[in-house]
Amino acid sequence: MSEQIKDIGDVVHDFSNLPDCILHHIMSFMSTKEAVKSSILSTRWKNHWPSLTNIYFDDDLLCDTDRKVDVTSFVNFVERVLRLRDALSMKKFRISFRVFRNASQIRSWISHAIMQNVQEIDLSFVTIHPSVIPRSMFDSTSFVTLKIRMIGIIQLPSNVSFPCLKTLHLSFVRFPNDDCTEKLFLGCPVLEELELFQCKLNYLKNIVISSSTLKSLTICDPSKSSDLGGCKIKIDAVNLTYFKYNGFLFNKIILNNTPSLVKSFFNILNPERRINEVAFQAIDLFEELQCVVSLKLSNLTMETLLYADSTNFPVFWNLSTLMLTTEIEMKHMVLLSFCPVLQSICFSEGFMRNMQLGENNSIWSSIPTCISNCLKTVTLKKFHGYNSEIYFLKCVLENACVLENACVLERVNIVWSESCLQDLNRKTKVRKDLGMIEKRSTACVINFT
Repeated sequence: MSEQIKDIGDVVHDFSNLPDCILHHIMSFMSTKEAVKSSILSTRWKNHWPSLTNIYFDDDLLCDTDRKVDVTSFVNFVERVLRLRDALSMKKFRISFRVFRNASQIRSWISHAIMQNVQEIDLSFVTIHPSVIPRSMFDSTSFVTLKIRMIGIIQLPSNVSFPCLKTLHLSFVRFPNDDCTEKLFLGCPVLEELELFQCKLNYLKNIVISSSTLKSLTICDPSKSSDLGGCKIKIDAVNLTYFKYNGFLFNKIILNNTPSLVKSFFNILNPERRINEVAFQAIDLFEELQCVVSLKLSNLTMETLLYADSTNFPVFWNLSTLMLTTEIEMKHMVLLSFCPVLQSICFSEGFMRNMQLGENNSIWSSIPTCISNCLKTVTLKKFHGYNSEIYFLKCVLENACVLENACVLERVNIVWSESCLQDLNRKTKVRKDLGMIEKRSTACVINFT
């Protein structure tokens, strides 16, 4: 036991000898509560926590060791921390309150952080009056990152100005009207990353996201068939390179001016009703992805697209990387015919067990252009060694293009399913079957992991 205590003492001593910059870095990953507790380790740690530039308050502090609510101690603690570092600048200020709902008190703490020229501010509330956010917060010259999670209407002053804001995340908030959204986005002249997570957009008519600096946009839309619908979200962002959408697509998204968009991810959820409308709306949206180079599609997105009939599919003229996060069925294979320059494809969820893909299947009456012309990498995850999987690889290996004596197909990556990991006989058979295929691209490597 004494030897154990000595070891702990040595560890504390080693921590105490760390340079100030490293101590600050370690403490920056702690909540403020944890940082204060660390003061018992040594005198140096006790003197360091008040000078932290990252402050994080969580109302789990409301509860004492017996889980009894103690509002007075919590308020006193926050006030003491802010008072002790009153003359110091602040880099990050984060508060997460699920129980504590004193709007005036919280507003004063946020104002305190603003006066200390905080660069990154992260606010998370549950059902609290919108007045909790001080009006001065919407006229900050120091903000670089602003994140707000709040169930309720966001109230904006007549003037919104974030001259340095590059990252804006809004979750669960509701905008009172169209003008409010336009005012907010126009007030962010250097914005690079925007995320709208489960914000009530369907109660609006028109949203315009216009920004020449925006590079990344994420929209998670909670609107369901029972909600109001018909909001038009127009995106005018000449430098947008990444777009992610997750939702029911009842609101119409218009990619008006996005020539730099090269990477996208879509998870279009299946609605209870209006599936036909959503399917064709998805087709219209995908028609606007002509510049996309990398695309990731969820299983529900594939189901939605296929509902509209493959004859309406857009052709992805620039798409070189495709990932399908669904168990592959016969009907999914048709998508390859609409990706003429595809170089890399990943099936992340494997093939359906009962999928009937073979020599006599009509889907292979014409080999997709990408397989015979340009495919370089194929990745099959959750691989079971089904006949359909073997035949698909046979088709790829036998038809891969050779241009001017150079082999286009470079690698086939096979990631075994969990059920195959311990099945030595099956793995041996699969390796044998694939080894018997006459590869057109002799330099192609089949990699098993």
